[in-house]
Amino acid sequence: MTAPFEPFVATPLDRDAVVYVAGHGGLVGSAIWRTLTAEGFTRLVGARSSEVDLTDRRATRAFFERHRPQYVIDAAARVGGIYANSTRPVEFISENLQIQVNLMDAALACDVQRLLFLGSSCIYPKYAEQPIREESLLTGSLEPTNVAYAVAKIAGITQVQAVRQEYGLPWISAMPTNLYGPGDNFSRQGSHVLPAMIRRFEEAVRTQATSVTHWGTGKVRREFLHVDDLASACLHLLETYDGDVHVNVGSGTDVTLRELSSMVADAVGYQGEVSWDGSKPDGTPRKLLDVSALAGTGWRPQIPLADGIASTVTWYRDHALTIGN
Repeated sequence: MTAPFEPFVATPLDRDAVVYVAGHGGLVGSAIWRTLTAEGFTRLVGARSSEVDLTDRRATRAFFERHRPQYVIDAAARVGGIYANSTRPVEFISENLQIQVNLMDAALACDVQRLLFLGSSCIYPKYAEQPIREESLLTGSLEPTNVAYAVAKIAGITQVQAVRQEYGLPWISAMPTNLYGPGDNFSRQGSHVLPAMIRRFEEAVRTQATSVTHWGTGKVRREFLHVDDLASACLHLLETYDGDVHVNVGSGTDVTLRELSSMVADAVGYQGEVSWDGSKPDGTPRKLLDVSALAGTGWRPQIPLADGIASTVTWYRDHALTIGN
């Protein structure tokens, strides 16, 4: 590690610099890649897990030494819905911790000037005051179904803060709300609530089923943000923000899952019965982020939820045969 960089001054990123988008093949990473390409970045670098295993410390360091990125966006993670999180906690904490530590240690060793770590709104206490402010972190108990994933993401925030404190580098963290959009995970066991609903309703329409059942009561409230809006926010933060505190990224509005179900059913064209299995967990009662800090930097989301759901349904229909189970 060389001497600390000069204090960060908010300026547009160099479009000809090498930018490593970790996890570029996933929902978030692919959206960030699209946005950076559209914004004129000419030297984007990415690698699938089959090419570089980020849980392998030596392989990660070798990748950084080979490409020498100037900017890094860490969107690499093991992710999943409530079922995956609650049944595979070992993988969720172990793999995410390894990915983060290996990636950030390599970035530090290779003098990466600017790094953005992406976490999740699940870092906040289950019963945090709504809307959830950044200061709510570590003020209460986490939602039991995703403790392992949340703890890993909290560790990532702490590592970024440690690098800032010890080396003076302008690394930052952003905590997005529930995301959706093209490239989402629509699998039966690993998907989040919105893509799970899309798949369920699509299958019902295709098989002419007259009833669809969702998990939980449908009364809990959730906030959703299109992944292309997140990508826009990431670039905006990299060019305008430098602070120790992580930044919430969301739409600032929420809906009940029953309302979400109706929106998805309308987008798909499903007109049958919808029931709810209250024996299955609801998760956190409400999770709405306070996004005033991000709004204060001049950024606002652009994609309304209904429009985003409709375009995601179209994407799913175009790719349903290639995205597996």
